[in-house]
Amino acid sequence: MLVCAGMPAFAQDSPASETLPPAEDMALARGFLEQLIEIDTTDTERGDNTRAAQAMADALLEAGLPPEDVHVLVPDDFPTKGNLVARLRSSDPEAEAILLLAHFDVVEALPEDWSPDIPPFEFIERDGYFYGRGTADDKDECAIHTANLIRLHREGLVPDRDIVIALTADEESGTRNGVQFLLEEHRELIDAAFALNEGGGGMERNGRKVSNNVQGAEKVYQSFDFVARNPGGHSSLPVRKNAIYDLSQALLAVQEHEFPVMLNEVTEEFFDRAAELIGGETGEAMRRIAADPSDAAALAVLSRQPAYNARLRTTCVATQIEGGHAENALPQLARANVNCRLLPDHDPVDVAGALQELVDPFGVTVAAKADTTPSPPSPMTDEVLGAITRITEEMWPGVPVLPTMSTGATDGLYLRNAGIPVYGVSGIFGDMDDVRAHGQDERIRIDHFHEGQEFLYRLMKALTGGG
Repeated sequence: MLVCAGMPAFAQDSPASETLPPAEDMALARGFLEQLIEIDTTDTERGDNTRAAQAMADALLEAGLPPEDVHVLVPDDFPTKGNLVARLRSSDPEAEAILLLAHFDVVEALPEDWSPDIPPFEFIERDGYFYGRGTADDKDECAIHTANLIRLHREGLVPDRDIVIALTADEESGTRNGVQFLLEEHRELIDAAFALNEGGGGMERNGRKVSNNVQGAEKVYQSFDFVARNPGGHSSLPVRKNAIYDLSQALLAVQEHEFPVMLNEVTEEFFDRAAELIGGETGEAMRRIAADPSDAAALAVLSRQPAYNARLRTTCVATQIEGGHAENALPQLARANVNCRLLPDHDPVDVAGALQELVDPFGVTVAAKADTTPSPPSPMTDEVLGAITRITEEMWPGVPVLPTMSTGATDGLYLRNAGIPVYGVSGIFGDMDDVRAHGQDERIRIDHFHEGQEFLYRLMKALTGGG
């Protein structure tokens, strides 16, 4: 989630009755969310994504979707890593589908790390919030997509293109990523003109909606192994050449290094649109950097703020370190992990070369730990952005739509590499100053959950000729 300081509160909320689904559909989505929260889907021995997939499949079948359009797909080697794919058929079998993507799996949550009266795998409704692991990432969207598909089916909608939902395993961690599995073994079931995914969503501060964000790009994950070696010796006879010292100097060089500014279509649009939203010195710097990425003064302002600096350039940071073999011996080996988040169009070979050049003076070697998975930006088409902007204005007048690039990663990268553009959007607003996904006492505001449900329902109709 993008966290921005100093955003003005300018947008007025619409009356609740104009932004919420009918009561029966809210109850349906709430019930699915409760069911999913109480199914442990962590990447542990007790986690079971297949159970979650089957529960949503049973609900779709009970609602009347044909069995041939509801699939629980389980890898042969991982029986607990099941995925759900379901389809609402259109009037045109030749038209490219729209794919709605969300993931069942969640990060681990230990009861002792949460408040004593909020067990992480129990669904709790309290003080206007739903609590439980996955309420914000990403079982909320799994529940919404399932409920909305049932609503559209019940209303008799015949879209002009198929609507497909894919609810998957192992987005957060694990070795059997659901999107990769579906692309490799069931591509025909999820092929689409484009996909809607997590990664976007609304930002709210002090009870006011600030912007409805659309993720059109994400940075690329790459870790490097930094290694310093030395013959070592007895600690009573120290020398200046020391593996730990060499590695330390190399890491300090990384700390001081700034990669070049490289804007893409999404980040250029982000800074241009956010300029007026932010205002002040930062807003002016955004406006200037969008017009001229070489503007040194504007760059200096934005580089001081991590959320904006990470959208300007590739970043690398030391995250793990180890060294030495005995407390009374000079170290023969010291190593560190340096984690980089590359801009989508930054060549990993160039990044590795720049890092090696930085640390050469200290005799440290740099090696990529794994191949990168590119994630090309999705085109900001009017078909998608126009519909999102129109529905945002209908539901929350005055709230702007803001294209963004995630500094983290989602499963969207696998679809983008398969030639399916991905847009992160949900219409679910979250408090910019209280982000709890992956953290203690994860929660989602009840009205935000149901507003997102209504937003995605309207968006589906708008993108498929139904509204």
